[in-house]
Amino acid sequence: MTAASTKFARTDDSFLSKWFWTIDRSLLAAFGTLIIFGIFMVTAASPAVAERIGLGAYHFLIRHVVILVPTIACLIGLSFLNAKNVWRLSSFILAGSIFALILVLLVGMEIKGAQRWLHLPGFSLQPSEFVKPSFAIVAAWLIAYQKSHEGFPANKICAGLFVVIIILLMLQPDLGMTVVITSILATQIFLAGLPFRYLLIFGLAGLSCLAIVYMSFGHVQSRIDRFLDPSSGDSYQIEKSLDAFRQGGLLGTGPGQGEVKLRLPDAHADFIFSVAGEELGLPLVLGVIGVYLFILLRGFRILSTCNCMFTVLAGGGLLVMLGLQAFIHMSSALQLLPAKGMTLPFVSYGGSSMLSMGISMGMLLALLRRQEKSALSSKTRSSQSDERIL
Repeated sequence: MTAASTKFARTDDSFLSKWFWTIDRSLLAAFGTLIIFGIFMVTAASPAVAERIGLGAYHFLIRHVVILVPTIACLIGLSFLNAKNVWRLSSFILAGSIFALILVLLVGMEIKGAQRWLHLPGFSLQPSEFVKPSFAIVAAWLIAYQKSHEGFPANKICAGLFVVIIILLMLQPDLGMTVVITSILATQIFLAGLPFRYLLIFGLAGLSCLAIVYMSFGHVQSRIDRFLDPSSGDSYQIEKSLDAFRQGGLLGTGPGQGEVKLRLPDAHADFIFSVAGEELGLPLVLGVIGVYLFILLRGFRILSTCNCMFTVLAGGGLLVMLGLQAFIHMSSALQLLPAKGMTLPFVSYGGSSMLSMGISMGMLLALLRRQEKSALSSKTRSSQSDERIL
């Protein structure tokens, strides 16, 4: 038995003991592994970036460690919540995030052609990072509420919220966040068993929006063109990213020994996976991918035994958000997708992204706390469980 398990006996009825025996400790350990790996990678990747722009060598590392304090506090603290309080907190976060998205369009900072950040004392806030998890949970509540209250237009409210958020995101513009949020809602529609025509409409609308975005925004058009034909424009970043993987080979150059990272822009953030490929080699890179896959498989396995529609939809949305963000980051670094500035969850440097991920996964741990097991298809028990939340 571990020291923690001997301290908290199963017969102990205290608040901490109940948390210890109901939290999924395997998922908590997986998040901890990614956080530790992130510290290691930011230590390796950030000094060259900091010195290139005239900052102290450990500027980004210090800021990374500082933001980890509230991130870990949110990850653990929010896991104590029950499902109803997760929904209530998410409603407040979503309302504040939508207001902040509007504020960004009025007074936000413009960086690399996109207006996505609010400048606060000592910190730049990206509101779209907090829209993702809060929308996933509020949308889950609305869809589940519609299932048990057919006369209430919850699905229409959900659709309206989605449209408002997508419009605000595209005005920045932020295609990556738009794709993630659309994928979250599409997954929830699928898990809720709503008519297939909704997914078909989503797919057609998504393709139409992509065509409009391609024709309307020059930087999006440039990225897609360079992905399809690298010779059509400046592809320096992706070329250096691929060079990093080639330089690392099978076993890597060794921790701190990478050379391509010295010339790779945003090596500590958008291309930190490339630094891992150069210095750590294939086995450890596959190990990191394995941690993300473990989180997804473990999370969906727990959800498959859950008897609450809200929990299934909210948890599924948060897991898709994590998995898709990791997939986009890795695929961009390997030129499997057009380059997109998206952080690797819990690994890349990025204050708003890191804090948002701590909140998201803290809520996920809260939703996946051990409950009485039953089949997902058990309508009676599902209805009873939903009623306690809705």
